[in-house]
Amino acid sequence: MNTVSVRSLLVRGMLAGLAAGCLALLVAYLLGEPSVDRAIGYEEAHSHGDHGVELVSRTLQSTGGLATGVLVYGVALGGIAALAFCVALGRIGRIGPRATAALLSLGGLLVVHVVPFLKYPANPPSVGDPDTIGKRTALYFLMIVLSVLLGVAAIFLGRGLVPRLGGWWAGVVAVAAFVLVVGAAYAVLPVVDEVPADFPATVLWRFRLAALAVQGVLWAGFGLLFGHLAERLLVPRAGHDRSARGTAEPVS
Repeated sequence: MNTVSVRSLLVRGMLAGLAAGCLALLVAYLLGEPSVDRAIGYEEAHSHGDHGVELVSRTLQSTGGLATGVLVYGVALGGIAALAFCVALGRIGRIGPRATAALLSLGGLLVVHVVPFLKYPANPPSVGDPDTIGKRTALYFLMIVLSVLLGVAAIFLGRGLVPRLGGWWAGVVAVAAFVLVVGAAYAVLPVVDEVPADFPATVLWRFRLAALAVQGVLWAGFGLLFGHLAERLLVPRAGHDRSARGTAEPVS
């Protein structure tokens, strides 16, 4: 794969990330914002004293602010995932660009969001001590880094075991090793539980489900859109060249 192809894939990845971000934005607004409003209402009902002048209105936060954050995140995710796609293409089996993009998106969703989320789930406003926000943020990003590194290590482990165990059992061992080490990390890292005892459980549950839904739609949308764009770029005549449909050349 030449430099022009990498650049083209990067552009397509960012465009796919932007389009997927639009879908995720819709989900965030319809599913997430009602829970945020209820959490803010809880915070206001239990607050004591004046919190000062509101610098950014709630309306702007739930529209322009939300859109900016989700779309910028989508574009950045698309660019990074496109570069990862260039590295993975042709190196994870005899599969084409669409399947590679789908596997990459599924793996990205699991290691970047689901695994860290299970240890440190998202919380709505009014949940958490403001004095510990730095510590909580650092722990969450540490869990992301660990999850990504362990995921990459599991891939290399599986590839190394293929000659001895075969593809199926090599994959089983790699996944089991990943789960085992992630479980050890869960046990070692500190627990963060700052949800007020009287905070509505339904609001918390719906907010966390919405957070998962946003990430799921974002990654799934990117995988489908980018897979289509990458296939059209890399396999322009799939019907003419049947061998290109099943395999792809790795990035040099």
